[in-house]
Amino acid sequence: MFLYIVGLLVLWFVYRWLKEFKRVENKGDKHVYITGCDSGFGHLLAKHLDKLGFSVIAGCYTEKGEDELKKASSDRLTTLHLDVTDSAGVKKAAALIDTLVGQKGLWAVVNNAGVAVPAGPSDWLTIEDYKSMLAVNLLGVIDVTLSVLPLIKKAQGRVVNVASVFGRISPFGGPYCVSKYGVEAFNDSLRLNLAPFGVKVLCIEPGFFKTNVTDTKVLENNLKKLWDRLPQDMKDDYGPDFLESAFKMMSQKFQVLTDSDLMKVVGCMEHAVAAVHPRTRYSPGWDAKFIWLPLSYMPTFITDNYFLKFSPKIKASVL
Repeated sequence: MFLYIVGLLVLWFVYRWLKEFKRVENKGDKHVYITGCDSGFGHLLAKHLDKLGFSVIAGCYTEKGEDELKKASSDRLTTLHLDVTDSAGVKKAAALIDTLVGQKGLWAVVNNAGVAVPAGPSDWLTIEDYKSMLAVNLLGVIDVTLSVLPLIKKAQGRVVNVASVFGRISPFGGPYCVSKYGVEAFNDSLRLNLAPFGVKVLCIEPGFFKTNVTDTKVLENNLKKLWDRLPQDMKDDYGPDFLESAFKMMSQKFQVLTDSDLMKVVGCMEHAVAAVHPRTRYSPGWDAKFIWLPLSYMPTFITDNYFLKFSPKIKASVL
């Protein structure tokens, strides 16, 4: 019986590999719109898809990002200025894309743009801190998608949303997990909505990778700014050693968890765009597969105790 089960599993994995191996044809006729191409995953994906022969439309926040991509890519790649929080700019970009793709429509949009700060304990934050991140990580994803949805439907193409494993589980406070949970919900509802039109909606849920989002210096500076603006009574509650303890714990965790091979994520993005039979979800990163996703399926009392055990100690804690 054991060998029979093993045999079935092997056959299933072989079948899935063969099914997922096949790529779409006529890549040069397929336009792919990517947001957040100044650096990180978006920058690498734009160059990678360009080399594979796709017609890439790369949305960049800065002129420097546009220039660097143009220098490293073929004439097929088009750059445009894009601030996903500027709805008028998003509409302007969509109008330009409409003229580029013509009657073929837009094969894929990859919603990659995202930010990681402000981040900190929820009681350190204001509603404006939440709004600023949600504007990029969630509302920007929705706005960009809706702006090109008619073109995606015309091509019977794909929407690829970059969420996070922290759209499945929330081990820390602040708006980041809130925004990624929102992306997951938008992704799921959109997938069902667009299935009758032949449009595929895919989700990328990376673990920790070495990008600007996980830059410890940026995160530490952000936490220090939040701490400095707190009233003294709240600082007293957390204790004078809390900030240094948080820095130390963050550094230790990131050293262990952060993966420098960004192509693991880019490869998943490419598969979502180019495979004839893409997966519904991708979870690149060993920490995503073996830590965060398993924890997300566990009972709440287990995950709560786990996270509290490995969090900086608070002076006023009653636990």
